[in-house]
Amino acid sequence: MTLSRRTFLQGAAALPVLGAMPRLATANMALGSATLTTVSDGSLMLPGSFIFDPMPKDELAPILAQYGQDSERLTPECNLALYRDGTNTVLFDVGSGPDFMPTAGTIVDSLDAIGLAPEDITHVLFTHAHPDHIWGLLDDFDEPLFYEASYMMGRAEWDYWWNPETVNTIGDARAAFAVGAKRRMEAIEEAVMLFDDDDEVLPGIAALSTPGHTPGHMAFEVRQGTEAALIVGDAIGNHHVAFAKPGWESGSDQDGITAAATRQMLLDRLSQEQMALVGFHLPDGGMGRAEKEGSAYRFVSA
Repeated sequence: MTLSRRTFLQGAAALPVLGAMPRLATANMALGSATLTTVSDGSLMLPGSFIFDPMPKDELAPILAQYGQDSERLTPECNLALYRDGTNTVLFDVGSGPDFMPTAGTIVDSLDAIGLAPEDITHVLFTHAHPDHIWGLLDDFDEPLFYEASYMMGRAEWDYWWNPETVNTIGDARAAFAVGAKRRMEAIEEAVMLFDDDDEVLPGIAALSTPGHTPGHMAFEVRQGTEAALIVGDAIGNHHVAFAKPGWESGSDQDGITAAATRQMLLDRLSQEQMALVGFHLPDGGMGRAEKEGSAYRFVSA
């Protein structure tokens, strides 16, 4: 099956609206005197082919069975990381907003549940510009929702989506992604701050280039003294196949070969250093650790 925009949208629309009322529970960890929390933006409804199409079906089936994962339907959580150090209140990505999927776009309610309003966010750092990460940028009046925040994005990611040729080269399935990203980026064009790999973008937060899912995808290492966590965005996109077979190409990645190499690098590092990780689409709030099991890995929730 070749994924087109039509098959993607038809597949998602055919799925039952399961869990339309989002789980607002959060996951938390302390990093020195700072705190790292995840806040829910709801969940997605995706056809299994969106990820599984390029994978060998005979080897895939037992892995999905092991994890109780349906091959036809994916309903991943959307977990936005929130970092508070007493000075800055930093949100990583902004979620889907109201225009992507009916089960997503709940970030304002989730923030309210922990006593925060959009104006309390001092900085927004983007991992990348796919719809479930940037379409929540604008409010009902097409103004930035987090209006007191400074916006920051990796230079390579900004340049990719800003390029007028991207909509023509990204493929039919993702053409709307490009249009939607550009419209939202135009709203912050005059104010956005760009950064590069290995830059310390804020005190205690360093950028790490993790390309493949998108050309300029960024992860972030958050560190206070000897305590650290890695916010991986969609560079590790699920808790099953991504850990069991990190070298397999995934249909969700724009460059499957590069994404697989990035995923392997991240899992090697995370398991060796036993560093906490936060994944946008990982379960139970997205926080946990990667444990090595032979040539594979396993996600252990926090």
